[in-house]
Amino acid sequence: SGLVLVKNPHLDLMEEDVLYHLDLGTKTHNLPAMFGDIKFVCVGGSPNRMRAFAQFMQRELGLAAAGEDVADICAGSDRYAMYRAGPVLSISHGMGIPSISIMLHELIKLLHHAKCRDVTIIRIGTSGGLGIEAGSVVITDTAVDSSFQPRFEQVVLDDVVVRSTELDKDLAEELLACSQDIPDFPTLIGHTMCTYDFYEGQGRLDGALCSFSSEKKLEYLRRAYEAGVRNIEMESSAFAALCGLCGLKGESCRLHLL
Repeated sequence: SGLVLVKNPHLDLMEEDVLYHLDLGTKTHNLPAMFGDIKFVCVGGSPNRMRAFAQFMQRELGLAAAGEDVADICAGSDRYAMYRAGPVLSISHGMGIPSISIMLHELIKLLHHAKCRDVTIIRIGTSGGLGIEAGSVVITDTAVDSSFQPRFEQVVLDDVVVRSTELDKDLAEELLACSQDIPDFPTLIGHTMCTYDFYEGQGRLDGALCSFSSEKKLEYLRRAYEAGVRNIEMESSAFAALCGLCGLKGESCRLHLL
C-alpha cells in the first residue's frame, strides 16, 4: 500500500502518542493535515544545514516569497529541528547512532500517523572518505560495521538483535544517474562504515585516547578499502536498519570533505 509501517502493537493501546523530541503528538496536532502529503524526507546532522537545505528546496520548488523564511516545526524542543518545503521535510538528527535512532523512531511514527504513502528518505551531509578524491559524494549501497559486516547490532533488554543494513539499490542507481548532471561533484556507490565514535572508532590519532600506531591504523584502513568501504561516519547502520524494517525507501549520500 506504500504506507509507512510501525511494528509495535503497543501503539494501538495508547490514547495519545507523544513524539517528545519533535514536540508533536497525535492529540495536540492534526498530523495527517500537517504532513499527509509529504513524499520526501531529507535528514542531516546539523540544524543549521537542514534549515539551509529547506530554504534551498523552497527556492528550487518556487515556493519562497521574497524574504520569506522557513519555520522550525519543532521549535518547542531543543533536540531536533524540522522544516518543510512543499512535499519535502528537512530534519536534523544530531551526531551518532543514539541521536539518529531517537529521531527516526519518532519520525517514522509521525509519517505513519500522518498516513503518508510512498515516502523516500535520504540522509545528506559529510563524512570521511577512504581512497577517494576530496569533494566526492558517496552513495551508500550497504552500511557495514567496524568488522566490515553488513549488520546493525541493537541491544534489546538483554538480547543482542542483529538487523540488516542494506539500502535501496534502485534508489542508489537513480541518484547516481542524477549525479551525472552535476560534474563538480564526483559521485560513486560504495559501502559506508558506521562507527560508534569519532576518534578511536575511526582510527584517528588525535583524540584524548589512542592505543594504536599510525602503521596499524593504515593497515586497518587498507583492509576496509579492500572490503568495499569508501567512507566512514556514525549513523548509517541505524538509518539503514530502521528504514528497511519500516518500509521506507532510504538512501544515504555523503560528501567527502578531506
